[in-house]
Amino acid sequence: MRTLSPKTPGWLDWYQDPSEPTFRLPAGAVDAHCHVFGPQAEFAFAPERKYTPCDGGKDQLFALRDHLGIARNVIVQATCHGTDNAAMLDAVRAAGERARGIATVAPDIGESELRALDAAGVRGVRFNFVRRLVDTSPKEALRTIARKIAPLGWHIVLYFESADLPELESFFASLPAPLVVDHMGRPDVGKPVDGPEFTRFLRFVADNDVWVKVTCPERLSVTGPAALDGERHAYTDVVPFGRRVVEEFPGRVLWGTDWPHPNLTDHMPDDGLLVDHIPHVAVTAEQRHKLLVDNPMRLYWPGADS
Repeated sequence: MRTLSPKTPGWLDWYQDPSEPTFRLPAGAVDAHCHVFGPQAEFAFAPERKYTPCDGGKDQLFALRDHLGIARNVIVQATCHGTDNAAMLDAVRAAGERARGIATVAPDIGESELRALDAAGVRGVRFNFVRRLVDTSPKEALRTIARKIAPLGWHIVLYFESADLPELESFFASLPAPLVVDHMGRPDVGKPVDGPEFTRFLRFVADNDVWVKVTCPERLSVTGPAALDGERHAYTDVVPFGRRVVEEFPGRVLWGTDWPHPNLTDHMPDDGLLVDHIPHVAVTAEQRHKLLVDNPMRLYWPGADS
């Protein structure tokens, strides 16, 4: 019997009783960024992981999906599982056509394994450049992976800190696959939305035909989850950044919950409140339908009815 590891000290568990959103998601809405953690007794965490989370398995994810009114999920491999994609694949298979996966793979992966992942519903790989989560991100190894996945039509999900974009930008532009950026490139929302740092990010998106996830206001906010005038309008300092991305790239934006919200240290968000954040950044019905339905369907379920 496997010995289970205790959670990382101070770990915040996901919110057990999310509220009912006041914003009604359009039919066919996609959560394009979420994860599964184990459960550890069934799916071991990677020995080299930087954190040990609570369990957050497929059953809990699907319960949240149904509670919020989400139709489909894109399940992104969590760093705590390393390159063992078993938990993610188990969740994708259990969801049938209602889920797709993003894998983490090693440079020596073979064509047959990649094709098996593709058949199971994987549509991309994730490259992580956040130093607190990975030891290194060797560029040549990542180029090797990018060349291997390109024939499958997969894309590359990029996770990085905004301050690191200048040194990574030319490498990203050289990759032979479409790019999807997590969490708006993690901007410093204490700086102006029209300042040089976020302007550079927007230029990178425009010049390289990049997709952007308008996600994780709870990770970016300084003001936090406090409601405004008693209304369900939280994370207000992040709104101008999300709105700017949605306005400039309406056909290349995605949204997701980031459930079960790994590595938060300040507070654990109410997923119902995260849904209510959407109309503040996508202010028209057309923008919201593209963000939540049209765009993720085109990227992950091309040709399928929403």
